[in-house]
Amino acid sequence: MPFSAEELERYARHIVLKEVGGPGQQKLKSASALVIGAGGIGSPALLYMAAAGVGKITIIDDDMISLSNLQRQVIYTVAEVGKRKTETAKSVIERLNPHVRVETVAKRFTAANAMELVIAHDIAIDGSDNFATRYLASDACYLAKKPLVTAALGTFDGTLTTIRAHEKSVGGKPNPTYRCLFPEPPPAGTIMTCEEAGIIGALAGVMGSLTALETIRAIVGFGEGLIGKLLMFDAQQMRFEMLSYEWNPDNPLSGKNPAIRDLSMHAR
Repeated sequence: MPFSAEELERYARHIVLKEVGGPGQQKLKSASALVIGAGGIGSPALLYMAAAGVGKITIIDDDMISLSNLQRQVIYTVAEVGKRKTETAKSVIERLNPHVRVETVAKRFTAANAMELVIAHDIAIDGSDNFATRYLASDACYLAKKPLVTAALGTFDGTLTTIRAHEKSVGGKPNPTYRCLFPEPPPAGTIMTCEEAGIIGALAGVMGSLTALETIRAIVGFGEGLIGKLLMFDAQQMRFEMLSYEWNPDNPLSGKNPAIRDLSMHAR
């Protein structure tokens, strides 16, 4: 579908980039993205994805906006405290870019809805705040053969990686899954929640923006994606580091003897 005059002006700074151009902007316009979680990572990621012109964005989150969210979740304001995050985020995106179609699911991302949601989109973005959802998102994307951009926040640190475990590398070796990076979740109670440990607010903006950028790169197809690479950011030292990880033939999802063939283990 050709761009309108308004769209040509809106995306002019993308279109003049040789790495994006008109064809890349068309890819963004045609793309559909599922965003799991509209919190610290999801808030800035949604804004930049919408500003970039991702054609369809579906937001799944069952949470309500609280005053304590506003220190880092920049898509919301005091006026929206007590309202659903999904509907408020949709309203903000539609005001920012009316060319983006926004759908909302005011539920938790669970084994009951994961496959249907992931299959319906070109790419998934996981900005959840717990390991259970991260493993679920990764498993669902592998089974549905969809790419996943997943990010996480600590108190002063953040991580970001791209999972394309359903594909193989140039050398023919399977790409790693989330279970290759983290074979097991940490024992219950060993990782404090954001509410318990705190978080520096601007960190969410950094990691959410990087998440949007990695998603845009994946859709358009420029640069080298974070496949098999974990980008780590230390906000106290203002330092980025990169950790490489590989496919583990013993992992239960995509290994030589896979034990996970559906999402039934997540429904327990």
